[in-house]
Amino acid sequence: MKYIIIENEKIGEVKAKLLIDKNPKTCQAIWDSLPFEVNLSRWGEELYGDCPVSIPAENSQTECDSGDVGYWISGQGFCILWGPTPASSGNKPVAASPVNVFAKIEGDAKSIFNQFSSFQGKVTTGE
Repeated sequence: MKYIIIENEKIGEVKAKLLIDKNPKTCQAIWDSLPFEVNLSRWGEELYGDCPVSIPAENSQTECDSGDVGYWISGQGFCILWGPTPASSGNKPVAASPVNVFAKIEGDAKSIFNQFSSFQGKVTTGE
């Protein structure tokens, strides 16, 4: 089982399980680019920012679940979703445009990430 680790000084390390069955090409492209730094901005209950890869659409979607980690196609971005965004009409996270969901946060993503107005950290490999 493969994981990515999202870390910074405030939260320590948070594991996210790669969803290889859902988006294998996206998982591989992200894995091959690790480790990388992230500088994420907040948009509703989503953190997003630049990602050092360019990946085409693969089973992309806009409506997500809490704890989804995705690759934002049109913005070449890394995003963590845990609750409603300005694009949501209900309680589910909805991305601004399609994302390839490639990982799932272990634990309560809302309690982990809701404290941030922006996030600076690192994404690394985990097993």
